[in-house]
Amino acid sequence: MSKPTPRKKRTITILHPDLGIGGAERLILDVALALQSHDHAVRLYTSHRDPGHCFEEARDGTLDVRVRGDSLFPDTIGGRFKVLCAVGRQVHLVAGLLMAGDGERSQAEKKGENEEDDDDDGEDVYIADQVPACVPILKLYGMLVQSMPWLVSKSRKRRRQRILFYCHFPDQLLARRDEGGLVGKLVKACYRYPFDRFEGWAMGAADKVVANSRFTCGVVAGVFGEGLGEVRVVYPCVDTGVSKGVEVEGGKLWGGKKILLSINRFERKKDIALAIRAYHGLGEEGRRGTRLVVAGGYDNRVAENVQYHTELDDLAKSLSLRTATSKTVISALSIPDSIDVIFLLSVPSAFKQTLLSTATLLIYTPSHEHFGIVPVEAMHSGLPVLAVNTGGPLETVVEGKTGWLRDARAIEDWTEVMHKVLWKMDAREAAEISANARARVEEKFSLHAMGERLEEEIQDMFDKDARPFGGLWQVVAFGLAAMMMVIAILVAVFRSL
Repeated sequence: MSKPTPRKKRTITILHPDLGIGGAERLILDVALALQSHDHAVRLYTSHRDPGHCFEEARDGTLDVRVRGDSLFPDTIGGRFKVLCAVGRQVHLVAGLLMAGDGERSQAEKKGENEEDDDDDGEDVYIADQVPACVPILKLYGMLVQSMPWLVSKSRKRRRQRILFYCHFPDQLLARRDEGGLVGKLVKACYRYPFDRFEGWAMGAADKVVANSRFTCGVVAGVFGEGLGEVRVVYPCVDTGVSKGVEVEGGKLWGGKKILLSINRFERKKDIALAIRAYHGLGEEGRRGTRLVVAGGYDNRVAENVQYHTELDDLAKSLSLRTATSKTVISALSIPDSIDVIFLLSVPSAFKQTLLSTATLLIYTPSHEHFGIVPVEAMHSGLPVLAVNTGGPLETVVEGKTGWLRDARAIEDWTEVMHKVLWKMDAREAAEISANARARVEEKFSLHAMGERLEEEIQDMFDKDARPFGGLWQVVAFGLAAMMMVIAILVAVFRSL
């Protein structure tokens, strides 16, 4: 019996806009961890990382994280032009990456490259997500290296290059176009048009495009047609290793109250209000001995986070629910028993694990979510999930086996499930759902499963010829157009001062 061919160790460079606390950030860190576990040399480049507002792996040295492209372009200009700034920041980021060249490579990577050079067999993989502006630039860089090797150092000449783009969801479908009057909508449409066209074209420069769910694959095919080739699924994952939570005095969180848990960023599209209304529907007697905990990503720099938290707090109070807000674990643990709804802002990973392991039910309220990693995290902890019956949860939650799927418009149905889990489910049924949930995550959504799928897709890229690309003039034209737009915006801003 012949031995299997050993896997090639590659240099993997990942580009992500902002390493904050959110599902996209958690996913890209897991991509890095999964590939690093396969002995690849992994580097992660980002335009922004706040050590006080990011996941532990992004700051504790577990991953090689490098910050570039955070000095020329802001996140927004007067709260607007987000996509323009995102493109500018990523172009700046990839420029910093390519200009640094071999000078930034760690000694371990250099050693690995030298060994590979002897075999004339080195391979580089670039992985980007969210913003595809870097893809055509990296593609042209690879073509220049092949045609003009004297541009780069000797160690880079013979290395093969492939680019993978991980699509969370088409950006043009996320942009709001219903703001303002007729003139405002027309201006927004004109502003978005070149970026909408650019998105599909830039993604098409990648050697492969993958997506986070079958739902997203269908949307991508509908928006971009067949120009991206076959878009296959690489599911996000959770680390199924042992995760430690925060030690709680007495072993019981908040005196052993039954916790209904919502974890999401404080954004209106997450529809966290649904959880509050459904919880209120339990009535005073049904809520006795329970607590709704609303936890998730919160950034003071993001106006929507601040505004939506205030709106949710006002909603709960209008329903005669007593509320409290906490920004630290210590203050959260000392909240009085009389509080019905707790808002926890930017929960540390360890305390989030404590919440997941002690809660009774996860309430997941976003509709048409592209994937949704939180239900998977909950199932990994053996926690049943109540989620909206659209989008990603249809692929993660199994009705009656690992949780329940309900229509977001039927609030009373959500209340009914809450009441069932809190007061009618016996220990045997709860244990069965918990076991089903853990088994499903281990099979479909583990770090190991994600690593294997990424390996398959990367190997498939190298087994085929690089996707052809003739977009030099398009890159130049778009760059000039974007530069002129930036100049026009700055002139308008200065004239208004």
